[in-house]
Amino acid sequence: MGRTKGMGESQVAVKDNILLKLREMRGTLTPVEQRIADYVLENTGEIPGLSIRELAFRSRTSDASVLRFCRTMGYAGYRQFIVGISTSLGSMGGETAEQYTDIQPGDDLETIIEDTMRVIDSHEIARAVQAIRKAQKVEFFGIGASGLVCMDAEQKFMRIDKSCRAYTDGHAQLTAAALLRRGDVAVLFSNSGDTAEILDTLAVARKSGATRIAVTRYQRSPLAEGSDIRLFISTPEITIRSGAMGSRIAMLNIVDILFSGVASAEYAKIKRYLSKTHNVLLHKHRP
Repeated sequence: MGRTKGMGESQVAVKDNILLKLREMRGTLTPVEQRIADYVLENTGEIPGLSIRELAFRSRTSDASVLRFCRTMGYAGYRQFIVGISTSLGSMGGETAEQYTDIQPGDDLETIIEDTMRVIDSHEIARAVQAIRKAQKVEFFGIGASGLVCMDAEQKFMRIDKSCRAYTDGHAQLTAAALLRRGDVAVLFSNSGDTAEILDTLAVARKSGATRIAVTRYQRSPLAEGSDIRLFISTPEITIRSGAMGSRIAMLNIVDILFSGVASAEYAKIKRYLSKTHNVLLHKHRP
C-alpha cells in the first residue's frame, strides 16, 4: 500500500521525519505541548539555533515544559531533539515549515485513506449508520472546504430518498439547527473541531435534542466533546493549507462509508431509488 509497497529512501525519510510526527501527534498533546509544537512547526528553520531557554521564551512556556515535550516526542533530551529537527530539515531538501503541509512527499491519496481507516472506530460508524437510518431528517453542516463535503453528502443521501440538506452558511446553519427535533441527525464537519460557526450550530442542535455526529481530526476538540457520535479522520494539515485537500479527501471517505453502510443495510428498498434516479439522469443526457 502507500507506505510500504515500493517504499523508496525519500518515503522512509518522510515517515521518520520529526516534523511530520509533530503534525500527526499534535491532537494528542497537552495544551502547553501544543504551543511548543505550533511554534516549532511555524518557525522550523530557526529551531536548530535556539537554546532550550530561548525556545521556552518564544513559545511562552518553560524550560521544564520544553524538556517534557522533547521526551513526549521520543527524545532523551533537548540536544537530541535539535538533531532530529536538523535531520528532518535536511531530508526535506532544506524546506522550512512555511510550506503547504497537505502536499507532502508520501502523502498520496492512498495514504490519507489508509490513515483515516486506522483511526475510524467501527463501533462509532455503526452507531452513526443506525442514527441516520432511523432519522426523519439529516442535516449536514460545514464551512469552507467542509461545506463542499456536506454538498457531496446531500447529493448521495438524496438519491436514496433520505430527507437531508447541506448547509454551508453560518446563519442558515443556525436556523436549520433550531428546527431539528429529537430523533433528527446533525452531521457536523470540521477538521480542527473548533470552527466558530460549527460550534454555534452544535450548541443549537444540542438544545433541539438532535443526535450530533462529529467528523473531525482532534479527539479533544470542542466539536468532538460536544457530540454524541465521533468519527475521526487523519489528515496532514497543520500550518499553511493549499485548499484543505487532505481533510476534504478524508471527510469524503467518511461520507462514502456512511452512505455505503446505510445503503447496504436497506439494500432492497434503496436499490429501487438508485435505479429510478439513475434512469432519470440517463434519460436527461441522451441526445
